[in-house]
Amino acid sequence: MKWRGILLCLCIAVIATLAGQWMPLIGAAVFSIILGMCVRPFVQMDKVSTGVKFCSKNVLQASIILMGLTLNFKVVASLGWSSLPLSLSTIASALIAGLVLGRMLQVKSKLRTLIAVGTAICGGSAIAAVSPVIEAEDEEIAYAISIIFLFNVVAVFLFPAIGHMLNMSQETFGYFAGSAINDTSSVVAAAYTYGVEAGMTATIVKLLRALMIVPLCLGIVWMNRRSVSVGRIFPWFILYFMIASIIATVVPIPAGLAAIIKQSSMFLVAVAMSGIGLSVDLKQFRQLGYRPVLLGVLLWFIVTAVSLVILSK
Repeated sequence: MKWRGILLCLCIAVIATLAGQWMPLIGAAVFSIILGMCVRPFVQMDKVSTGVKFCSKNVLQASIILMGLTLNFKVVASLGWSSLPLSLSTIASALIAGLVLGRMLQVKSKLRTLIAVGTAICGGSAIAAVSPVIEAEDEEIAYAISIIFLFNVVAVFLFPAIGHMLNMSQETFGYFAGSAINDTSSVVAAAYTYGVEAGMTATIVKLLRALMIVPLCLGIVWMNRRSVSVGRIFPWFILYFMIASIIATVVPIPAGLAAIIKQSSMFLVAVAMSGIGLSVDLKQFRQLGYRPVLLGVLLWFIVTAVSLVILSK
């Protein structure tokens, strides 16, 4: 039943939030992932998986929409526009490198496309959107999502360390995380671990990047002469985030209420991250084979390097 998984995620999030207040350098989001991974071996996942999936996807989207109520739309539009060259550069580098390196490593065509798209845009969401367009097999979809998911979890721990090592400002790290980390959940977790301003910046940059899945899918459809519903591939929660931001701009929210909304959004992020942690099955990664994993590693390094080079200018 769904409520069991939701209740488990809530309990983990409460503990993680308290731990995050005790050690703010790590933060509630990272603690949620760690605790989720530690708890998973002791849980019958078949009884909680529905609720866990709900938290890792729907609750995360709700936290982002709620976050929109704390942001001025002019700021959102400005950050989104200024990050466009960076996002397009990382997307292009991932797609081109995925095609070239995938062939060199002899990774199957559909699988390398899924890994490249997942790295370039928005992880599992992009893979889910593109897979029916290219008629990918279930095994290929599972492999691609597992590979991207592995690097997403690593990024949550690694990227804040890179940011501190390079002495990045909050805003710069937000651009870095939003443009170089694959999945929205990991972007939010890593960036908010670095700081609130970094978190908000990274979320906006990542949402613009996620919108690129629409023209990409339409391009693949055109090349393969297939039909697809735009409504199916469009990330609707981004539209709701924009609407929330517009509402907050037109109808100013009192400071006290805005603070409550922000805290609620952060707690929902912790709930979502607990779902991510509970979803990590380390045994599954042993079955992937080295070639697709190596492709994922190389694409990840390339995207990260491109982002760092552009931001250093």
